[in-house]
Amino acid sequence: MKNLLVVILSVTVLFGLISCSDDTNPNIRIRNEQSDKTNVQLQTTGGNTININDVIAGQTTEYRTVAEGNVTATAVIQSVSVSPSATFFAAMNTRYTIVILSGTIPSLRVEEE
Repeated sequence: MKNLLVVILSVTVLFGLISCSDDTNPNIRIRNEQSDKTNVQLQTTGGNTININDVIAGQTTEYRTVAEGNVTATAVIQSVSVSPSATFFAAMNTRYTIVILSGTIPSLRVEEE
């Protein structure tokens, strides 16, 4: 009986520790420094695609949750023929801001928080 109580208590503590994990999926937001509206496509390692459309000039979007792994961000900017992209590894417990930089030839910068 005493051994059964120890096993039940041990299993309860183990489940409690597992459920209290602090790991959170990566979060990504977009900041548009271009003067035109932009659509951004995020492609993740698992093959999922997230579209963040109609990001107006000067706007920063809310965070979106993605799975941990490689992410490719591609920006399609209104009135611009170049679609800049950036690939990075999105790690657990990390927030990222993808900045669409202004300039003659647009580019992306990934900021990690």
